[in-house]
Amino acid sequence: MKVLIPTPLRQYTGRQSTVELEAGSVDEALCELTTRYPELRKQLFTAEGELRKFVNVYVNDEDIRYLERERTLVKPTDTISIIPSVAGGSVAARRGF
Repeated sequence: MKVLIPTPLRQYTGRQSTVELEAGSVDEALCELTTRYPELRKQLFTAEGELRKFVNVYVNDEDIRYLERERTLVKPTDTISIIPSVAGGSVAARRGF
């Protein structure tokens, strides 16, 4: 399966935008990914091993929060996308100042 790595996290995957893995679930895929790239682990998971709240994971454009979360099953033809939430902008910018 293919895992799409967003630009801000590519520094932890040797600048790769895509990583090919074999896994049966999202959890297995993320485990394999962070085993290959250990520095990526602290970007995706808390110290307790929970997926960080600002990290969104999709399987074929479906948010895993609405599926089986990390237990979501995957097939070799699936694509997993990791999308960090982005916040920003100032109050003044939102008000048009």
